Amino acid sequence: MQILLKIASIIDTINQWIGRLVYWLVLVMVLVGVWNVLGRYLGRWLGQNLTSNALIEIQWYLFDLVFLLGAAYALKHDDHVRVDLFYKDWSPKRKALANLIGTLLFLIPFCLMVIYFSWEWTLNSWVIFEQSPDPGGLPRYPIKSMIIISFVLLILQGISEAIKNWAIFRE
Repeated sequence: MQILLKIASIIDTINQWIGRLVYWLVLVMVLVGVWNVLGRYLGRWLGQNLTSNALIEIQWYLFDLVFLLGAAYALKHDDHVRVDLFYKDWSPKRKALANLIGTLLFLIPFCLMVIYFSWEWTLNSWVIFEQSPDPGGLPRYPIKSMIIISFVLLILQGISEAIKNWAIFRE
């Protein structure tokens, strides 16, 4: 069990570092958004275009990264949405069992399904080096890859949570 808990700790550390990176991406996203708004109005006043489709898409991509990469971090910290009508009153062992079953029957299969259905779509995007249809837009294939990466991270965090919940249940 100690080896499994060590593996869980390594996964937790990876997703903790990614979560800290995401904190900074939120700040960058807000700054880009502020510039997009200010640049639009200031540009009109100056008669000069101070923003671009690329900057607008960067803001979207940053939001995507925050959402996608933040999912595993939220799971690690138990900050995801939970309807705990009964759960809040359960014992730690019962909670651990419910979390273990939920992870094994719902979270991991759902993540595998998303990866399976996204794989070909993402690969095709790389094959053609898909670009934004907007003038001056960004490439689409890197951000599409983040869907797969984020769900792999979510599976890994699910495995970590399953290990920790199994340890709690076995106490």
